[in-house]
Amino acid sequence: MFTGIVQGIAEVVEVRELEEFRTHVVALPAEMREGLAIGASVAHNGVCLTVTAIDGDNVSFDLMRETLRLTNLGAISPGQCVNIERAARFGDEIGGHSMSGHIICMARVVAIEEAPNNRRLWFSLPEEISRFVFEKGYIGVDGISLTVGDVRPSPDGGGVEFSVNLIPETLLRTMLKERVIGDQVNIEIDPQTQVIVETVERVLAGRR
Repeated sequence: MFTGIVQGIAEVVEVRELEEFRTHVVALPAEMREGLAIGASVAHNGVCLTVTAIDGDNVSFDLMRETLRLTNLGAISPGQCVNIERAARFGDEIGGHSMSGHIICMARVVAIEEAPNNRRLWFSLPEEISRFVFEKGYIGVDGISLTVGDVRPSPDGGGVEFSVNLIPETLLRTMLKERVIGDQVNIEIDPQTQVIVETVERVLAGRR
């Protein structure tokens, strides 16, 4: 389990490609490696990955076909950075919201609004996911626990656009400061919201 409180960013120093499979080698700072062991879970841009090798500062993670299809990790090149969060431990403070590290889709950055000490990003979501997104609800964006600001229909009529408001601390600690219009981000829907929506839909369908 993760909390969506990103602990920092780390550079991908090597990518090994195989057919529908790749290995990321990430240089993790010492504080992120403390107690880290093979088999541990670490979120990269919100994607739960398993440690497969540790060589000094460099830590390896394997990405399978489904991960490459559903997330933005398949487009990462050496020299680029990812948001990193170690798995939550029993007794840790939950500062964000409960997240599984299972990405449901990607969203595209469609607008950026700058203001002093603030930044608002707008994202476009596919229609099939839009029913899970509500104003003031939780959402995971590249592994960051955020509150949905506004929700509006997409101009093309398919799906919705939603905004998040970023404080300086979030911009300092995460890769969202680097995002530009057209970039793809990983989206994890709040699992409680997803369960409630799907349960209500089943009940209503049963009554009809």
